[in-house]
Amino acid sequence: MSRYTVIVRNVQVVGKLWMGGNAAMEYTMSVEDLDGMRPDVTREKVEQWLTTKTGDFQSVTDFHADLDDVDIPWGTEEGEMIFNDCMYPEE
Repeated sequence: MSRYTVIVRNVQVVGKLWMGGNAAMEYTMSVEDLDGMRPDVTREKVEQWLTTKTGDFQSVTDFHADLDDVDIPWGTEEGEMIFNDCMYPEE
């Protein structure tokens, strides 16, 4: 049996929609995009990357990034709660 490792680079985002209201979405960052930010992957660089990927949002309110060996936490506890409420409304 062969084994393989799956590496996922997710960015969880909350923001305002063009029609109003909050929304949440999860984006996957490519290896090339992440390599372009190295060696110093910062919150500001991820935020700049998001500006090119989040056309569904009028504005990004907060985000959490889990990128290989880099973890950028939510900016606020409220952002995490809005994400969970939008993505998992029944839980």
